[in-house]
Parts: sequence; C-alpha cells; structure tokens
Amino acid sequence: MSELVEMEIDAVRRAYKRWAPIYDNTFGKIADAGRQQAVDLVNGLGGRVLEVGVGTGMSLPNYDAGVRVTGIDLSSAMLKKARKRVDRENLSNIEAVLEMDAGDMEFADGAFDVVVAMYVLTVVPDPKAVMAELARVCKPGGDVVVLNHFSSQDRVMRFVEKTMSPFSEALGWRPEFPIETVLGEANLSLVSRQKVKPGGLFSLLRFRKAG
Repeated sequence: MSELVEMEIDAVRRAYKRWAPIYDNTFGKIADAGRQQAVDLVNGLGGRVLEVGVGTGMSLPNYDAGVRVTGIDLSSAMLKKARKRVDRENLSNIEAVLEMDAGDMEFADGAFDVVVAMYVLTVVPDPKAVMAELARVCKPGGDVVVLNHFSSQDRVMRFVEKTMSPFSEALGWRPEFPIETVLGEANLSLVSRQKVKPGGLFSLLRFRKAG
C-alpha cells in the first residue's frame, strides 16, 4: 500500500479558503451525482445524521425534511456559505452547522444514527483518526457512509495520481489514496461498495457499526 502524503491542518484550511468562492461551480458540480446518491442512501436510513465535511452545504437541501442533520467542517469560509444556504432555503431540519475538526469531534459517543463523509477523507491530515471518530460518534448498530476517491487500479490513472501526488497540499486533497486506509476500523464492517458517477472516479461505501 502506498504511503499517504502528509497534509498539515493549516494547509487544508488555506486550500479551502481559496476553493470556497468557486467550489460550487467547479468540483461541486463534478461531484453532484455522487453526492445525490450518498444523500439518497442516508435518506433511506433516516434518523439523526452527522455530515462530516459539509463544505458550502450543497448537499443540505437534498435531505428529506424528516432527517435531522448536523454539519461540520474545518473551513470557516466554506461554512459561511453553508449557513447562508440554510437560511436562504429555510432548511428547518438542519440542526446545526459547526466549525470542527473531524479528527477530534466534540460530540458524545453514539450521538448519531448515521454519519456521512463525502469527499472528505482524501483531505484530512489523519484519515485513520477521522474514521475512528466517525465510528465513535455513530450509535451501535448505526451506519457510516463514505463517498470518496480511491487510488485507481488502471495503469494510466495510477501514473496521473502519482504525478499529482507531490502537489497534494496545494490541491487540498490527495490524488493517491488506497482504499485500505478506510477499511481498518475495528468497529465498522463494510456492508456495500459501489462506483458512482462521473466515470467511476468515486466509490460509495456503507459501513455498519457493531451493535
């Protein structure tokens, strides 16, 4: 398994401060299909939901009215746009939008029925610590949903990812990210895995926490 590129938390904040003004119309558009697929899965599970890495809040209008959602993100610039979206669209089921480190969350153990992280784990400084936190704040028997890019098995794509890897901090994400990074959390069992649009660049994983 390739060694993960180290990323500093301040570098992530700087990168997403740059991305915030244009995110919705760039990567946000590319990621729309996968985001909707993940939210559809979460809507089917229901309950109290934590979205980790809520960003500008593009997903928030897509949650069913009966699903109670808390969103967190590290980027204050992104969160400013998310809060405006909640107010503008009168999203009464959004309980809170908070600035918080996904690797050291302030929630109690088992606080949420479902925890979802979309396009997040390639960004955070310590993905394994974040996976442990996703599991911790999920209730026993609950679900953890991860939508992410993982290192490709295609030879050409592997070359592209490796070439881009030295620029991870400037990009704000890791092009090289082996799926094994997220599969080692002891309290989580993988229930399903599927490719999502566009072009199968991203995978949607559903985990079940031990009861």
